[in-house]
Amino acid sequence: MLDQKDNNSVSSIIGIVLIFVILIGYSLYTQPTQEQLRAAQERRDSIAQVESEAEQRARQHIGEQENVTSSAIGESGDETAFHSQYTDSAKLDEMRNKYGTYASASRGEEKLYVMENEFLRVTVSSLGGRISAVELKDYRTYDSLPLYLFKADSSLFSLNFFVDNKSISTKDLYFSTNGASFIVEGASSNTLSMRLSAGEGRYIEFQYTLAGNSNTVGFNINFHNMQNTIAANANYLTMDWGAYVPRQEKSLKNERINSTIYYKFTDDEVDYLSETSDESEALTTRIKWVAFKQQFFTSYLSADNNFEKPTYVETFTEEDSEAYVKRFAASFTIPYNHRPSENFPMQYYFGPNDYNILKDHGDDFEKVIPLGWGIFGWVNKGLIIPIFNFLGKYIESYGIIILIMTIFIKILLFPLMYKSYQSTAKMRVLKPEIDEISEKYPKKEDNMKKQQAVMAMYKKTGVNPLGGCLPMVVQMPILIAMYRFFPASIELRQQAFLWADDLSAYDSIYDFPGGFSIPFYGDHISLFTLLMTGATLLSVKMNTEMAGGSQMQMPQMKMMMYIMPFMFLGFFNDFAAALSYYYFIATMITFGQQWAMRKFIDEDAIRAKIKEHQKKPAPKKSSFQKRLEKMAKQKGYKG
Repeated sequence: MLDQKDNNSVSSIIGIVLIFVILIGYSLYTQPTQEQLRAAQERRDSIAQVESEAEQRARQHIGEQENVTSSAIGESGDETAFHSQYTDSAKLDEMRNKYGTYASASRGEEKLYVMENEFLRVTVSSLGGRISAVELKDYRTYDSLPLYLFKADSSLFSLNFFVDNKSISTKDLYFSTNGASFIVEGASSNTLSMRLSAGEGRYIEFQYTLAGNSNTVGFNINFHNMQNTIAANANYLTMDWGAYVPRQEKSLKNERINSTIYYKFTDDEVDYLSETSDESEALTTRIKWVAFKQQFFTSYLSADNNFEKPTYVETFTEEDSEAYVKRFAASFTIPYNHRPSENFPMQYYFGPNDYNILKDHGDDFEKVIPLGWGIFGWVNKGLIIPIFNFLGKYIESYGIIILIMTIFIKILLFPLMYKSYQSTAKMRVLKPEIDEISEKYPKKEDNMKKQQAVMAMYKKTGVNPLGGCLPMVVQMPILIAMYRFFPASIELRQQAFLWADDLSAYDSIYDFPGGFSIPFYGDHISLFTLLMTGATLLSVKMNTEMAGGSQMQMPQMKMMMYIMPFMFLGFFNDFAAALSYYYFIATMITFGQQWAMRKFIDEDAIRAKIKEHQKKPAPKKSSFQKRLEKMAKQKGYKG
């Protein structure tokens, strides 16, 4: 019977099982379904088919042009002159047919302009007038290369509309500018304007503004005298933004499961696509912002006046790629009212997932950092982050900060743990009496009588059988909050401690050679995870000894207590070193507290106190006990 067992052991089992169930359940819940995998394969097949058909059409077109050229050369006899004349003429006709008013903008030479401040180096291309690359100057990749959020050859931005029944995409056209590259510092700012001409006095302008000491870039789309150029029935334009985001971190696996698209509904909650599977969604409500969120960095685009509905967002993973984490894509809808002068103001953010920085931006932008839902998020925001930031002001080593933070939390919880140990000691003292009750009611059909007798004994002695569970109930939100906090904390990124070269990634004391990997474990050995496992086994052994012979009555549970640490050994081997390190020192501190309390709590004094309590008049029966007795009578038991 459960209430005959040692509460401390049961609490530990409950805690370990709950953590494992939550982590495994989360992994199973977020893994891609067969339907999603099939859909992703269909998208890849469709893309490959389109590319193949386009290539065939291009070959056919080239072949036709070569035949025409050969025939014409035969008549003219002047190959060089004809080739030049024909090519220019053919291209011009082709561009006019395809782009109409914008034919002249379809030909040109790409030029790059750089906007730079203390934090960012932003490259703007004349082809498409877009931001083609963004470098964060204060950060490096795991292999010490410059850190780019995206680059020109793997990113896209385009404004799309119709002119004279022709589909126009600005990504294919060349913009002009009177500006130049610039560097700003401190309170200064500067603007780079890129214009797409649609004829005399008509243009679309992409305007970029960068200030010093800022991770934001102001972005305005201005329409000047375009009311008779853009299709009259077009009340909305579409805007595409996408990128293959490059790998930044040591663990590509962890980076992928912490990267996705976040978005905020106007005057509503922040939501996101699945982090662990490919997903696309049509958002049928107005959107305030969309963020391409990686593990430690984010690019976001926010509209001052909101994006109209619908907005399409999509994530896609090339599993075989080692260079890219995921492909992010978003398609926005922006209003157009056919006025002589219109503008649509927006702003980009390119920078770290720093909780305080993102919170200062407003609009719930800090919610791109996955601190956990409900009480787990509250624990992180109200307890963990304030302590972490406070210690960070005075201590440089984040390993020491985690140690001090863990000690502080354990001291904070010690009164509850002390009461829990007292409750466990009382249960041990009462074990002989509980065994007598079990011998008195050995038959299965007497279980109700046995429970009533045990509860009556608890009430008479003043012992709460659930008293040992309270500390675990309090600690669970902290343990799970830490599980979310450490992998998301950019402060730990590339911070070395002891043998770990990066607390935000796994630590490794040995990498298996030749690509060898152990199933469910991995291709390396994490020492912090080994230490965490050893500490957990040591704690289990102490709890088993404290439980005495009672534990022998639960062989399956005893076996589970020893198996669970080894399951965690595989589960945590690829996780952030800071997380395993925290669990290791937290377990060792708990072990030390239990050892000290075992030495200093006098069980003879507890036994005497219980005997004294038994001499008092029997307390009134609780409503719960009355209900049990009523149920027993209904089943034919005698009290």
